[in-house]
Amino acid sequence: MAQLFFRYGAMNSGKTIEIIKVAHNYEEQDKSVVIMTSALDTREKHGMIESRIGLERPAYPITDDTDVFEAVSQLDSKASCILIDEAQFLKKKHVFQLARIVDELNIPVIAFGLKNDFQNHLFEGSENLLLYADKIEEMKTICWFCGKKAIMNLRFHDGKPVYEGEQIQMGGNESYYPVCRKHYYNPPIK
Repeated sequence: MAQLFFRYGAMNSGKTIEIIKVAHNYEEQDKSVVIMTSALDTREKHGMIESRIGLERPAYPITDDTDVFEAVSQLDSKASCILIDEAQFLKKKHVFQLARIVDELNIPVIAFGLKNDFQNHLFEGSENLLLYADKIEEMKTICWFCGKKAIMNLRFHDGKPVYEGEQIQMGGNESYYPVCRKHYYNPPIK
């Protein structure tokens, strides 16, 4: 029985490398997968996902106008699994389309993304995945400063923490640190 999974974690929790690993495991058994990612993520090459350790895979970009159900139907309606990177950037309608893939095409969907933004507000995609996913799993990582479990993402600019601004600003280790609650509110200034 197919299910909709949401695997979330703070920055640096290994979400993209996990997608690449899961895809490899399916393909090693001669099973096809469809990898998709938000078109908003412009940090890497368009139509690619790339882990921090340098592994990359082609991915179908999801725009605001994409009907994910129709895209999967056209790409590979017999896929063994659909893998979604940067799921926090999905719209509510995309999450409903993922649920349709599970319910109507009987294909498991595993969506990976951040739960909360740098102000600790839920992203639209994450909020709806938390509501509609059959299974929710946390991917853990450690605080940039102390080694406790990181549960938040701290935005930095010019070496100083940022707590206000646009929700979406692309960036990696140069802009965001995974942090525990204590260091979110009181980061050591370098």
